[in-house]
This record gives sequence, structure tokens and C-alpha cells, in this order.
Amino acid sequence: MLKFVRLLKSFKYAGKGIFYAVREEQNMKIHFLLAVITILLAVYFEISVGEVVALVIVIALVLITELVNTVLERIVDIIKPRMHPYAKSIKDMQAGVVLLASVAAVVVGLLIFAPRVWQIFF
Repeated sequence: MLKFVRLLKSFKYAGKGIFYAVREEQNMKIHFLLAVITILLAVYFEISVGEVVALVIVIALVLITELVNTVLERIVDIIKPRMHPYAKSIKDMQAGVVLLASVAAVVVGLLIFAPRVWQIFF
């Protein structure tokens, strides 16, 4: 049976985790700010539903990968006293995952917004 109070607590804890990452992690602040700006641009330019879907997917991808990156960095930092040679490569590879997601998001953003911005100025 579904326990509503337990479900609400789960959402509360998830929100606390996201808020913590936004508050404590510089890159998460940047990604979150850019997500808000992107959403505002989407509203301003009245983009299509398909374009909104694409933006939601890439924004979620970037935020999720940044959260996972933060979690993995914390885990690696916990085991730091017994630093394994792979620790640095784990952090580097996860940062690469975030970079790839961010580049994909920028490409999607440019494909959607560049023509509209171009029309304003030229």
C-alpha cells in the first residue's frame, strides 16, 4: 500500500539534495542559472512544443549528470585516505560526462535560438 507521508518525505529529501548541490557546487549554480535563462528565452520566443521537449531533455541531462558528478566526487573524497590510482581518473571521466552533456545542450540551444536571435539583429 502506498504511504503518502513516506512519499512526501522522499520528495522533501530529494529537494534538499538538489538544493544542497545548487547551494554548494559552483558548476551546479552555473548550470541552474543557464537552465533558467534558457526557459525564459523559450517563453520569450514562444518556441514549439518539440523544441521545448528537446530543451527539457538536455537541461535535465546536464543537471542530472552534474548531480551524479557531485555524488561521485563526494564518494571518492570519502575514501581519499586510501586513495586508489583510479580516483583521479574517475573524477576526470565523470567531469567529461558533464562536459559532453553540456556541449550537447549548447548545440541544441544554438539550433533553437540562434535563428531567432539572428532575425532580431539582422
